[in-house]
Amino acid sequence: MTPAKTGPLSAWEPTAGTPFYRQIYDRFRGAIDSGLLKPGDRIPSARALTQELGLARGTIEAAYALLAAEGYIQARGQAGTIVTPELRPRTPMASPVAPAADAASRLGFRPDSVLPFQMGLPALDAFPRKIWARLGARCVRAMQPIDMAHPSVYGLPALRAEIAAYLQVSRGIQCTPSQVFLTSGYRHSIELIGLALLKAGDRVWLEDPGYPPTQALLRHMRIAGVPVPVDAEGLVVSEGLRRAPRARAAVVTPAHQSPLCVSLSLPRRMALLDWAARNEAWIVEDDYDGEYRYVSRPLPALKSLDREGRVLYAGTFSKVLFPSIRLAYLVVPQPQVERFEQVLQTFAGGSPALTQAIVTAFIAEGHFARHIQRMRKLYAERRDAVRAGLESVLGSHMRIDSPPGGMHLILRLQGRRSDRKLAARMREAGLYAEALTNWTQDHQGSPALLLGFTNIDSQQAAQALGRRILALM
Repeated sequence: MTPAKTGPLSAWEPTAGTPFYRQIYDRFRGAIDSGLLKPGDRIPSARALTQELGLARGTIEAAYALLAAEGYIQARGQAGTIVTPELRPRTPMASPVAPAADAASRLGFRPDSVLPFQMGLPALDAFPRKIWARLGARCVRAMQPIDMAHPSVYGLPALRAEIAAYLQVSRGIQCTPSQVFLTSGYRHSIELIGLALLKAGDRVWLEDPGYPPTQALLRHMRIAGVPVPVDAEGLVVSEGLRRAPRARAAVVTPAHQSPLCVSLSLPRRMALLDWAARNEAWIVEDDYDGEYRYVSRPLPALKSLDREGRVLYAGTFSKVLFPSIRLAYLVVPQPQVERFEQVLQTFAGGSPALTQAIVTAFIAEGHFARHIQRMRKLYAERRDAVRAGLESVLGSHMRIDSPPGGMHLILRLQGRRSDRKLAARMREAGLYAEALTNWTQDHQGSPALLLGFTNIDSQQAAQALGRRILALM
């Protein structure tokens, strides 16, 4: 039984010509007929509604009596009054209209679903939920009244310290806890950077192809994204210099370029840093899954080479823990700490303090490092298994790239097939796919599918999914 609902009466009209009891009756009946109140839902008691609306109890009882007489509600004694369980809504709520095929191919990145091949999802079946639950229970038991007050808008101090220590060891980044700011995700991090360091009319280099939400975010801040091509060595810095030499910033994914998964070469890294230093521009390093490299050790972060304080490092817990945690972090140059503190005092946002406390314990007790090591091994195995399974079915129709790191495969389509149309058909069939051409600025280029492999646990499962894709081609 669901909790009592009062939503249908939120806009009652005490000055209307209709009697009060009839208004209440009409509102409840309309909510039931439309499906807003469902069979079995509990409704407020006459006493509770009397207090809420400030009406005579007899008025409420008259409305309830009429509803009961017509079979809309039933009194269940101490269990309260509910919508009649066997009742069928007379006017079903309108179903959402299915988007057109091409629109489906451009649906929001990182949707709230768990589909085969879904991008951006870690291996949810392999997360240590029992350890997480134990730590969560312990943090809840340890809560004190001070922990229930407003948390720091910069992030839990203990977690900022743990992140700074982790980055120094794993990514070669030397920073103090005061340089680490907790955010609610990559988009929040980009928003903070825009508010603190950029202004409307500025130009920013963006990788092409690149993560589509970045361009959308900047556009909403009236900042112009300048597409800069990517080749086998990552962002082509010389082309950025040609297109917008005085750009105010560049957003890059040096460890595993998103989505091509190439690494930014050392000469390109040095050229990018030199450009930023000479022009007093900013580099935003989006290290969304730099922990996952399978052919060698993870590469040092671009931030580790920064000697002029021009790189802002954006990390996230979405890929290494799970997306619903809504927790990320931003490391800013020391001279910019005060500026970001000022912005956060106004535009506060982030993850709940309790969540941050659990993550702090998860890192401090060594679970985080062990989890990453296990996932690195598991993902290497699943990447190879999924590639082998798909190639055995689809090998004559597409070429499968096997990147040295990351969490997805790239399936290069043969012939003149449209990746957007195939991705749309896959989504309609309950399979996830993103079209590579949707990640380019002009929606052109070689057609390919981007498929996540982290939640497919065997070659046999990949073969079965491959056959489903084949039937859609």
